[in-house]
Amino acid sequence: MLETGIYVRVSTEEQAQEGFSIRAQEQKLKDFIRIKDWSLYKIYADEGISGKNITERPAINELIADVEKGKVKNVLVFKIDRLTRNTADLISLVDLFNKHNCSFNSLTESIDTLSATGRMFIKIIGIFAEFERENIVERVKVACERKVKEGYTLASHSISYGYDREPGQKVQTINEQEALIIKEIFEAFVNNHVSYYDIAKRLNDRNIPSKTNSIWYAKSVRNTLTNCTYIGKVRYSMRDKKKYFETEGIHEPIISEELYNEAQALIKKKFSKIHKKHPKEENYFAGALICGVCGAKFNVHSAYTISYNGQQVPTSYRCSNRIKRKCNACQVQHHNMEKAFSDYITNIEDFNTLNEVKIQERKEVNHQNLELQKDLKKQLDKLERKKKEIQNKYIQDNIDFDSYTEIKNIIEKEKKQVESTIGSIGNSVDEETTIKKENIIKNLKDNWDLLSNMQKRQFIVNFIDHIEIVNEMEHRTKGNIKILNVEFSKE
Repeated sequence: MLETGIYVRVSTEEQAQEGFSIRAQEQKLKDFIRIKDWSLYKIYADEGISGKNITERPAINELIADVEKGKVKNVLVFKIDRLTRNTADLISLVDLFNKHNCSFNSLTESIDTLSATGRMFIKIIGIFAEFERENIVERVKVACERKVKEGYTLASHSISYGYDREPGQKVQTINEQEALIIKEIFEAFVNNHVSYYDIAKRLNDRNIPSKTNSIWYAKSVRNTLTNCTYIGKVRYSMRDKKKYFETEGIHEPIISEELYNEAQALIKKKFSKIHKKHPKEENYFAGALICGVCGAKFNVHSAYTISYNGQQVPTSYRCSNRIKRKCNACQVQHHNMEKAFSDYITNIEDFNTLNEVKIQERKEVNHQNLELQKDLKKQLDKLERKKKEIQNKYIQDNIDFDSYTEIKNIIEKEKKQVESTIGSIGNSVDEETTIKKENIIKNLKDNWDLLSNMQKRQFIVNFIDHIEIVNEMEHRTKGNIKILNVEFSKE
């Protein structure tokens, strides 16, 4: 026999108007149970209570608890509106009944989920429920997108390292202690070219926890370096590139845009030089060597180790196609590669001349960009003055509102175009930085042997795209390295 819970409800106003009391409802429903040969478990009655919500009705909450415990397997009401007048609550209750294998019946509407008609009703309710859920999701997405466009971050439990946001607080604030670590990470990566792995290791060695009180990983360091939050921006939909966008936030930045942009450029450049094992400082040719036989990259084959007879075995590089595609290129020992590269740059007679021309060309381009930027800023000032003049004319009733709006929109459009042009050339006018980098190339010939391993690694990452080599000696412990070409970075 189906354990049935009868739910009845009537407000004082409804009873006065319709004259149908709680007792009358109970009697009708008891009679129906006898006809159906069901078992009455309990009568749940909310008397003199409105049906606008569920939370303030003790009887229906007791019914829900018994359904969840499995005590009630069938719910019977006189009319659906006795259960609730709220569509969302009705959908929620029907979902709850279905979840706990509890049937639902309404005497007046002849709804019985044990029948085909009743099941159809449940399906219709399910369609409305799905529609409502999709609407909620869509509204939430729109609200989140609008929130980001207004400059607020969506992060709550996963707030970016370097910031805090207390419950109820809309704008994230800088955590001064963590902000120092963020600056340290960017400066170590950009200025000292420390790898993700080594940055993470240094932080872990100093017992500096991540935001989740976990250890740092190379991936978490990279995520930090690509987080635009640190320059005062917020981002939306990181998992969907089609919907992804960044916009100005209302929180305070931690680092400068110049430092952030340098980090992004370096990350982009390093993408083609990713190593499964992070190279040590002494392996400074790692990622730059290209096989002159097959065109594949050379990988680090062995690090500094001590052999069985106590002698030090130096680093060597080997073609990545040597095993899979059976490239016959011999491996290259690091000290032989170092000698070959030193000889190469020494024997290029016009090395300095070529780079002096390149430096002069870059200076001219930067000078032109600086002059263009000055002209564009003057143009912006002129447009701003025009805007104020039009505003004054409108205030003095010299032009009507429609004319004022039209002219103002034209001026704003021109301003945006000028600002966009300034932004596009802004990153290329740092003349001092450019000259400094070009001077490094210019003096490379005389200073290569004086550089430390870290400085050599920095130079190769910054200024060399690849070095094409062949080992003309067959013996694996010797080498006659020939450099076919050194391709300097175009950027």
